[in-house]
Amino acid sequence: MNIDYQARLTTLQNNLIENNIDIAMITSQANVFYYTGFNSDPHERFMALIVDNRNQEHTLFVPALDKEIADNASFVKNIIPISDEENPYVKLKDKLGETISHFGLEMKSVSMFQHNQLQAVFPKATYKDIQPFINKQKLKKSRHEIVHLQKAVDIIENVLADGIKKVQVGMTETELAAELEYLMKKFGAAGPSFSTIVLAGEKAALPHGTPGDRPIQKGDFLLIDFGVFTNEGYCSDTTRTFIIGEATEKQKEIYNIVLQSNQAGIKAVKAGVPLKTFDIKARNVIKENGYGNYFNNRVGHGLGIEVHEEPSIHENNDQIAENGLLFTIEPGIYIPNYGGVRIEDEVYINENGEAEVLTSFPKELQIL
Repeated sequence: MNIDYQARLTTLQNNLIENNIDIAMITSQANVFYYTGFNSDPHERFMALIVDNRNQEHTLFVPALDKEIADNASFVKNIIPISDEENPYVKLKDKLGETISHFGLEMKSVSMFQHNQLQAVFPKATYKDIQPFINKQKLKKSRHEIVHLQKAVDIIENVLADGIKKVQVGMTETELAAELEYLMKKFGAAGPSFSTIVLAGEKAALPHGTPGDRPIQKGDFLLIDFGVFTNEGYCSDTTRTFIIGEATEKQKEIYNIVLQSNQAGIKAVKAGVPLKTFDIKARNVIKENGYGNYFNNRVGHGLGIEVHEEPSIHENNDQIAENGLLFTIEPGIYIPNYGGVRIEDEVYINENGEAEVLTSFPKELQIL
């Protein structure tokens, strides 16, 4: 990938200088990847990128078993392995010294356990949250990143096109989810970007329901919400809703309202207006048709290296939309004990400040 990791690190360093931060410790898997190109889940082990602003040095601490992969993948070449019997915080102190006074951390990523360990080895340190700055830095997606994000969309749309051919009455939600996740690998994904959601019938009313042994039956809504990670580390997230066998007039009505809402949200997307505009335009379609009480969540979220990133597209977000933002538009109607519909697309605000829709899977109601 032709990504300028040095530029990313320099931007971070300049922010540390402005905020009088001696050391930044980055521990979230996604952010370590963003700054180094090394993408690894350390599980319970310690992994951190250390940006030392006292000497402009970068060090990557990795579990010893990942050292070889890190050597090959990471832009930061100063790599310190930590074996399972070693105390990573003592190793950190040995590298950095004890005299650090201002420590930058991603507050959402650091556990109380980690905080206590840091306090034990750096007793004089105070802590500042660098997460908001990192989020802001990651907010705008370059055209190069969009190429990889488009690949993630293309894979998931191939999976969906093949996957719906496998839908049969009597098949369980879990069985279909398994078929879809098999196809992800077959079409070249590294894996799912989140647990695949397949919901049939009345369960489609659960925006984040879990697939189970509910069999797919004639007349059901079938909601599929899923995405993939590519081998380059970028992800997709899309939803389509189908109806099995035959649709009632009410099902068609609900579907078409959600479709109009989705289209209204996308049509509103452009640079220079508040992000809340996109939510309000989509939400108003559902409200005006009498289903406002059945759409209780935001209309969309950013995504990139992680499946949920900034910005949050909700009706109170006054942040102004700008070129480079990528986010979902995913309105829905969810009626308890009846069912639901969600239609989710990925939208990029391009170099001209205009909406560019990455998803292209048909949105007209399909009866399977």
